[in-house]
Amino acid sequence: MSSLVESNVPGALPYGGTLVDPILKGEELAELKRRSVFLPSLTLTLRQLCDIELILNGGFSPLTQFMDEKTYNSVVENMRLPSGLLWSMPITLDVSKAKADQLLKDNSSKEIALRDEEGSLLAVMRVDEIWTPDREKEAKQVLGSTDNLHPGVAFLLQESGDTYLGGPLFGAQLPVHYDYNDLRRTPRETRALFEAKGWRKIIGFQTRNPMHRAHRELTVRALQIKEDDGVPIHLLLHPVVGMTKPGDVDYHTRVKCYQSILGSYEPDSAMLSLNPLAMRMGGPREVIWHAIIRKNFGCTHFIVGRDHAGPGDNAAGRPFYEPYEAQEIALKYEKELGIAIRPFQMMVYVESRQTYFPMDQVPQGEKTANISGTMLRHLLRTGGEIPEWFTYPEVARILRTAYPPRHTQGFTVFFTGLSGAGKSTIANALQDILLEEGSRQVCLLDGDIVRTHLSSELGFSKEHRDLNVRRIGYVASEITKCRGAAICAPIAPYEASRRAVRRLIENAGGGFVEVFISTPITVCEARDKKGLYAKARSGQLKNFTGIDDPYEAPETPELSLDTSKLTVREAVQQITTFLRKEGYLKE
Repeated sequence: MSSLVESNVPGALPYGGTLVDPILKGEELAELKRRSVFLPSLTLTLRQLCDIELILNGGFSPLTQFMDEKTYNSVVENMRLPSGLLWSMPITLDVSKAKADQLLKDNSSKEIALRDEEGSLLAVMRVDEIWTPDREKEAKQVLGSTDNLHPGVAFLLQESGDTYLGGPLFGAQLPVHYDYNDLRRTPRETRALFEAKGWRKIIGFQTRNPMHRAHRELTVRALQIKEDDGVPIHLLLHPVVGMTKPGDVDYHTRVKCYQSILGSYEPDSAMLSLNPLAMRMGGPREVIWHAIIRKNFGCTHFIVGRDHAGPGDNAAGRPFYEPYEAQEIALKYEKELGIAIRPFQMMVYVESRQTYFPMDQVPQGEKTANISGTMLRHLLRTGGEIPEWFTYPEVARILRTAYPPRHTQGFTVFFTGLSGAGKSTIANALQDILLEEGSRQVCLLDGDIVRTHLSSELGFSKEHRDLNVRRIGYVASEITKCRGAAICAPIAPYEASRRAVRRLIENAGGGFVEVFISTPITVCEARDKKGLYAKARSGQLKNFTGIDDPYEAPETPELSLDTSKLTVREAVQQITTFLRKEGYLKE
């Protein structure tokens, strides 16, 4: 029931030259919509929305569905589809075991409706397979690590569902977007535009960061590459606007930066188009995936820079991948991919010559300059000067508008700890201090108060605890987005839900300060005025955190405070000192 259409424009895939976009049309689509009304529904997560969009628009060709178990195992273990075609990244539909049981209970057709958060139908899936994957094996094989400091690993092991669903997918429509619609082109639309422009060679540039002068210089050098046939190369700026690394610059700000820089290229040499991809930050595996996607979008060449899709450092302080590991694997499979790989060294500024050079071509003895992402964030946070040799004035203005100095940004202080540890007491005292300081609106989201007014229907199962914390995080992100200060004081026993809240806050453009109230359980029990611990130990109270339900202590909190050793005043002073040091409060 899916459409397979041969493509004759540049960039056809080496495996058959087909571009597959499985959206039904006409009476088939009408029948699908009629049937979907009576089916159980699954609301897709942000990552699943990104994945299904690229399945349905052909960006993941030759995939036409979320992977079944055989395909998944083949990709995880061998980096190939069962047919033998190269494919490096698992594309799976993950849910909890409870959700899978709910969807398929009394469901003889095994069909489910896949919807966005507003309830719009995107596709119907026939669930032919349900299995429990070995997610640690997947992390090790695909991402090369089980270290939760790797954002892809953390998402896979702590946030994704423990059950995968596989089966045919019947598309209804692409996810709806209301922004940048003139830049959101499908592979078929992008290829058609290349053909209309008469572009025969197109080099794709993957980016998840704002473009500065070094990036622009790299792409200009790529355009200047001369090949034997004399056909000019054109540039596709193809930034990711789906999911990237937590803490990255939001895509609205980045798109404005890309639009401002586009005019610096020669006329009709470059084009901007947006890619709704959810990155896994998988380095060597990911570069193969990115090359296939760009091939689907019509590119004949692909730029691979230093540390392509790298996630940063591991727990030992070393990069997860070697700087040019992705280049090496892309070049290894270049012929099979059918797209020309163009590797580039990192570009650095040579002060005496007032221009950029690839790192391996810097004249001997010359002094170089560079500003890392960390350094740039510091300059934005403190209002420091961003030099023109590093970026264009308009890009700097856009970044300053989106990321003003920290003392004007919103932030969230997120307390976590056992019942009786002292979270609410310290949170209330901190609220008073911040109100006295007076630079922002302050909102306190205490665990008990939220339970009364926001989550009164929830119980204390793991699923409900997680949902409660995520609700708190959502409210805090809205406060932070409006440049207020949110103080959250739930127990928040699970690392995955706390990490999700951190991502929400950081994506809202604010700061996240996790404060672990590490008071020992013996002290918490001694303070217990309601007798909750005693009831839990006697079996009268079930699923009580620290007794018969686990508490996962934070791995890397910004602050750890033990109230058996600190007074409330001392604890608050440590928090405000940290906030001043980090620039959220003025000295």
